[in-house]
Amino acid sequence: MTDRLRVLIVDDHAMVRSGFAMVLSVEDDVEVVGEAADGLQALEQARATRPDVVLMDVQMPRMDGIEATRLLVAEDLGRVVIVTTFDRDDYLFDALRAGASGFLLKNAGPEQLLDAVRAAGSGHALLAPEVTRRVISQMAGERKAAEAPTSGRAADRPEPPGLARLTAREREVLVLLGRGLSNGEIAGELVLGEATVKTHVSNVLAKLHLRDRVQAVVFAYEAGLILPTEG
Repeated sequence: MTDRLRVLIVDDHAMVRSGFAMVLSVEDDVEVVGEAADGLQALEQARATRPDVVLMDVQMPRMDGIEATRLLVAEDLGRVVIVTTFDRDDYLFDALRAGASGFLLKNAGPEQLLDAVRAAGSGHALLAPEVTRRVISQMAGERKAAEAPTSGRAADRPEPPGLARLTAREREVLVLLGRGLSNGEIAGELVLGEATVKTHVSNVLAKLHLRDRVQAVVFAYEAGLILPTEG
């Protein structure tokens, strides 16, 4: 029983929580350990139940999902998967910066929900391609806006010190990670085996002290490694 993934469901709509719980509870490897209707309750429940994965809504009363994610990650109270309506929520990048490990659309099917929970529980990040594109676009726009007032260029900014620890190949891998490519896609792009790519990805994350691929996306864009047009 110790290998079951412990999941906390956070959403201010009881029907959403019940629906997720119904899907997850029938799985042998998943256990729903609690539910919460807002960020404050999420913190209380997480401290009491110590979940592996927290499914986190964004727009909630008292404390929203972004602030709750920041606090959960700071206390190491589980890996957070943001549950979003996508079209209405403008907080995806804020959630990444807060430490979210991935995103799940509220209209996702049961298999996608299970995939999200299992991916996060096993230490992998989950970022759907359509979400990646939106995040990339926002990051590129923010960087361009930040540079405009001083007419500075990305190339004029000093490189983050961690980049110097990467080999040329690892740097290539980081750029492709920043574009949201999977290991298989990176392997095809660089003509490498997937096992080799996996090793490079692990080395990049370790050298840059990044928790997962989602943080690699953030790092690549904040470091200016990718031009806005490349998103």
